[in-house]
Amino acid sequence: MLGWHIQEKPLGESAKRLPFHPKNRETRTHSKLPPAYRIFVNRNLRLEKIRFFGFDLDYTLAVYKSPQFELAAFKFTIERLIGVGYPEELRSFQYKTIFPVRGLWFDYLYGNLLKVDGFGNILVGIHGFHFMKPSEIEDMYPNKFIHLSPNRIYVLNTLFNLPETYLVAALIDFFDNNKNYKRSDDHTGVKSGEVFMTYQSIFQDTREAVNWVHHYGDLKKTVLNDLNHYVCKDPRIKQLLIQIRESGKQSFLLTNSDYSYTSSMMTYLVGHDWTSYFDITVVDAGKPKWFAEGTVFREVDVRNGALEIGVHTGPLRHEKVYSGGSCDAFRRLLKLRGKDVLYIGDHIFGDVLKSKKTRGWRTMLVIPELNQELSVWIERRPLFVQLEKLDAQLAKMYKDIESHTRHRAAIANILESIRKLTHEMDSEYGMLGSLFRSGSRTTFFASQVQRYADIYTANCCNLTNYPLFYFFRAPMTLMPHESTVDQIKDDELSKNAVSRCCIAQHHNYNVKDGPAFCHLEDDEDSNKSDKGSNSSSSFVQQQEGICNEGQMITKPSSNSDIVTISMGHVDQNIPNPD
Repeated sequence: MLGWHIQEKPLGESAKRLPFHPKNRETRTHSKLPPAYRIFVNRNLRLEKIRFFGFDLDYTLAVYKSPQFELAAFKFTIERLIGVGYPEELRSFQYKTIFPVRGLWFDYLYGNLLKVDGFGNILVGIHGFHFMKPSEIEDMYPNKFIHLSPNRIYVLNTLFNLPETYLVAALIDFFDNNKNYKRSDDHTGVKSGEVFMTYQSIFQDTREAVNWVHHYGDLKKTVLNDLNHYVCKDPRIKQLLIQIRESGKQSFLLTNSDYSYTSSMMTYLVGHDWTSYFDITVVDAGKPKWFAEGTVFREVDVRNGALEIGVHTGPLRHEKVYSGGSCDAFRRLLKLRGKDVLYIGDHIFGDVLKSKKTRGWRTMLVIPELNQELSVWIERRPLFVQLEKLDAQLAKMYKDIESHTRHRAAIANILESIRKLTHEMDSEYGMLGSLFRSGSRTTFFASQVQRYADIYTANCCNLTNYPLFYFFRAPMTLMPHESTVDQIKDDELSKNAVSRCCIAQHHNYNVKDGPAFCHLEDDEDSNKSDKGSNSSSSFVQQQEGICNEGQMITKPSSNSDIVTISMGHVDQNIPNPD
């Protein structure tokens, strides 16, 4: 369960005698900031060490209003599908905001939407609008598990995917229940006469329609014609950019959008002089490829949006706008290290995962749904407390069972209560539950946030609530063997003090002569040399195989602002919709 984090007491004489255990740690005070204005921490981050603040555009600086934007995207996608041959009946589809949630996996083979945990275990399965029973899930997925393979799975990870998620479910439901179509015996598609449509082809048609709408359709034009209706205008954006400049740091805008769209959007958000608020602006970036091979940098003529002739090879000039490029060239021209940069974006794959994994950038993930998640978490806290009690009851029934016991614990009633309570909790968020969890189990999306986002928040402008020398600190997380095993009591400690001998003493090693280790932060100055970004990315790559199935129920605090969730799979195949 998500909970409140705690911190150790100051190491005074009395504290030194206390065994190290969560019960002996002092609870931190609550943050003075309302939850909606806070930033939460997965890994230590000192803002004073950040030299460059990078921003994405869509859903980061330009936050689209919901459901207005999704409704427009949904409508244009349906028009496109009808235009390429889909039935006119699709016009009757009505988008329901209560249905979709980010982070679902679409199974190409069976056409199911799957909500999974960080290890690929299936938490919820939906076919069309039919919620699958556990037995149905197990028939298609042995052990209720599926491997994340690009040939089998597409991850609907972005906010742009929300209307697409609902539309795919609606299409599959439409064809499955249409009298002119019959579901195939192998459950991989529908058939009408000599025509066979796989669920994969339905999904691919929808994907292509969505891409066409975003790149060639009237969606962007519609948004720009009524920006006030579709985009939130936050005066704190200008305040944040000024704050960065006045602190002696630099900022850049890195977006996949073209110059014309970017300029119109930023003029609405900041003003006609918007380029003066960024040291560098890069459009048409082509993330996530920008973090790999990328393309060449070309300067943009801001008078007409045309690209200057030739490849830009000199230094990147202040307040200029560039097109394309690559992270390697960007780093070389600005002479920066990976950990000099805090990149802020909403796309967990295109913005956060790639910048962290391949370049070692510090990352801040913007999760607009977080405010709703926090609202339910606060208002419906009794449900979570009740679930914790049921979990504790279940653990207690097995706690003192010895190996030779033949009588099994009667747990059926408790398991049924947990199932019902989990369903009630999920329904508080929407038809498909929380973005981050299903009952006491965290989702694949949550595991990605934990692994790749150093800090996360509901709105990038929440940075204005912190000084730019702030130390975002993540308290130590105990492993299951540390959080569930009581350490020796004080009196036992005294009795055994004489008889005990540490390993160092046994080997005649003086601890004082050994190296001093400092773990106060993740980016110590001892790593000054910039060897590209390979040293940073190699560390992240080494962590890909590390998974932690245990969780510790702790309490977030004003100093750490952290929500701890378990680690999970690396997302390998999610394309960038921009």
